[in-house]
Amino acid sequence: MKDNQNKSTAASGNGADDKRTLTTRQGHPVTDNQNIRTVGNRGPATMENYHFIEKISHFDRERVPERVVHARGAGAHGVFEAYGKVGDDPISKYTRAKLFQEKGKQTPVFVRFSTVGHPSGSPETLRDPRGFAVKFYTEDGNWDLVGNNLKIFFIRDAMKFPDLIHSQKPDPITNIQSAGRIFDFFSGTPEATHMVTFLYSPWGIPATYRQMQGSGVNTYKWVNADGEAVLVKYHWEPMKQGIRNLTQKEAQEIQAKNFNHATQDLYEAIERGDYPEWELNVQIMSDDEHPELDFDPLDDTKLWPREQFPWYPVGKMTLNRNPEDYFNEVELSAFGTGVLVDGLDFSDDKMLQGRTFSYSDTQRYRVGANYLQLPINAPKKQVYTNQRGGAMAFKTDFAPGQNKHVNYEPSVLGGLSEAPKPGKDYMPRYEANLTRQHIDRTNHFGQAGDTYRNFEDWERDELINNLSNDLASCDKRIQDKMVEYFTQADEDYGRRVAEGIKMMTEKMMKMKKNMSEGTDGPEGNVTGEEAVEDAQTKSHPGKQY
Repeated sequence: MKDNQNKSTAASGNGADDKRTLTTRQGHPVTDNQNIRTVGNRGPATMENYHFIEKISHFDRERVPERVVHARGAGAHGVFEAYGKVGDDPISKYTRAKLFQEKGKQTPVFVRFSTVGHPSGSPETLRDPRGFAVKFYTEDGNWDLVGNNLKIFFIRDAMKFPDLIHSQKPDPITNIQSAGRIFDFFSGTPEATHMVTFLYSPWGIPATYRQMQGSGVNTYKWVNADGEAVLVKYHWEPMKQGIRNLTQKEAQEIQAKNFNHATQDLYEAIERGDYPEWELNVQIMSDDEHPELDFDPLDDTKLWPREQFPWYPVGKMTLNRNPEDYFNEVELSAFGTGVLVDGLDFSDDKMLQGRTFSYSDTQRYRVGANYLQLPINAPKKQVYTNQRGGAMAFKTDFAPGQNKHVNYEPSVLGGLSEAPKPGKDYMPRYEANLTRQHIDRTNHFGQAGDTYRNFEDWERDELINNLSNDLASCDKRIQDKMVEYFTQADEDYGRRVAEGIKMMTEKMMKMKKNMSEGTDGPEGNVTGEEAVEDAQTKSHPGKQY
């Protein structure tokens, strides 16, 4: 009783106006946050426990549905500084986007890094592409540059995206990720060979978020004041912190010690003032089909060769502030490839077209219809719309002097009106049949072979080891098809994978593993099967208590 009196006195001594006094969401000061109201000190509890009911009911709802992809993430605030040029040319030659025009012009940004296929609590050492999403709070509204650390992707048509992700996710019966499922999909998707080559190499496990590249992956357009357009690709390159990757063995050793290592590394680097920096580079190509190339420039499974399409630095980004609340800033941050500002535009890249609907649509489901009113997602400029209602709407986008009775356009009664055009529209012309067909220049394996040959020896060794391990547990038909793909990319590549599968299969047979079930672990994990047995043979018996 005495302890409770002391707590009550201390709380009242702070005063209701104390800036650190705990309150309810209604603003009521909380004088006892230790005990629910009960009949006697042993209960039962009464229904009018408003503080408790508000507290526990919010706790029951404090997780929004996690992202289907990119669920595991970390983020930080920073600034983007423009260079004002593309090579020796003023950037206005190519784009009228305001954030790029002036040398030294700064734009606030928020960046979310992530893994793609694994859930929110998964280790950050797992083999997986990494998301690299940047929200620019520009004077013309937000621009989201949503990409990955790797510069290409598995598929070129958005129709296949749900299938790709389903194959990467756990088996719907066993709830275990399976190489058999993953390669079953890849064996029917030859264009994935290039991305598989990157993913199973050390580039599939960046050492930290700070030390990885970023890419817009898809092809976009820039439009200038005269309505002229060019195709562009975006590349983020680490500056002072450099690029570092991990082997599978190194990643497993780190995971055994800390499965949050990348989030911790980013947070602590910013906290100590070691601000990570990336330079934004662009590649530029005229907006046409480029028949001289052996690939389609809109194909996101392909790289644009640097010797033909140089990288031009256009600005740098510095991350200099950690989130104050992870949930409100990192978890509720929402990105979309359709979020562009004037001077930036879409290309006809089939994956980009599909992503542009999917990304924003999933945020409306995940966070809510009014997710753009949340501070982390809201533009820094004033917003005026005719959108009303929806769950959790907490403000209305009225303009000064607007007739609040008018929530439509056009109107002569004091409603909102259209803005003047900042430049000429870009109006490409189309003459083709409406069809369902793949692109003409698929060239599934050429760049995969180039990438294999460009790897260092140790990177090729790691690639072969990781692929051989996963494929050894797969159906023979899947093994044969993947070896066929790798051989078409490079004869040495295919031969080494075939030999590696044979060696790994013999090893697994000696260990009397059942390879028909496909209940293996995450990609490239050479000890996934052993872990199941180790849990039995290396564990210690305990006594009942």
